[in-house]
Amino acid sequence: SFDQLESKTEMFETGLKVVDLLTPYVKGGKIGLFGGAGVGKTVLIQEMIMRVANLHEGVSVFAGVGERTREGNDLIQEMEESGVLDKTALVFGQMDEPPGTRLRVALAGLTMAEYFRDVQKQDVLFFIDNIFRFTQAGSEVSTLLGRMPSAVGYQPNLADEMGLL
Repeated sequence: SFDQLESKTEMFETGLKVVDLLTPYVKGGKIGLFGGAGVGKTVLIQEMIMRVANLHEGVSVFAGVGERTREGNDLIQEMEESGVLDKTALVFGQMDEPPGTRLRVALAGLTMAEYFRDVQKQDVLFFIDNIFRFTQAGSEVSTLLGRMPSAVGYQPNLADEMGLL
């Protein structure tokens, strides 16, 4: 029962020494990877996907929210070349797609990750690129529905959407 559950903190070894030393990841935790354009965020994501597949025999789920078509194609090609595409689930809602589609991509990716975790009993590394575009898509949907924005311009249900995710 619930009162018999024990929480434990277990470190997730990425196999990347600098990450494991300076910013260790906790299994089941959430981590934000922030940086400007062209600094290597996607390269780090690709490397972590490869490490999870090869070192942990786990699976990675990548939800590309508002991605450019080229970025999605590059990621798929990189996964094929490194031989980990069969250990990776990719879902994209590209920039040119309607906001409702882009809004649901992150949730679809989360559903995939939960499936691998709960049904397949696998370790899962779940990536959302880009969480800001998820927020933007929600704002666009809210505007289309005629909802009054908050004082700072975001949709009134932003906290609900982020909480759902």
